Amino acid sequence: MNSIELAKYLESTNSIAKPWLLVQLRLKKLQERQASISEDAYANELADIHEDLMNLGEWWRGIENQVF
Repeated sequence: MNSIELAKYLESTNSIAKPWLLVQLRLKKLQERQASISEDAYANELADIHEDLMNLGEWWRGIENQVF
């Protein structure tokens, strides 16, 4: 699944409000651009995505059945 297909899936399933899926979309877009950017740029963007993912914290606690 490429980033366009993933984005369409997120829209069709009303998953835009799920930040962990938006992180997945960002990772997919970065993966697709990896060959065209420098290693430093890739590492910086990957670190930024990782930081955003870690900032989500344990948001699912208590609502596991609703979100997974």
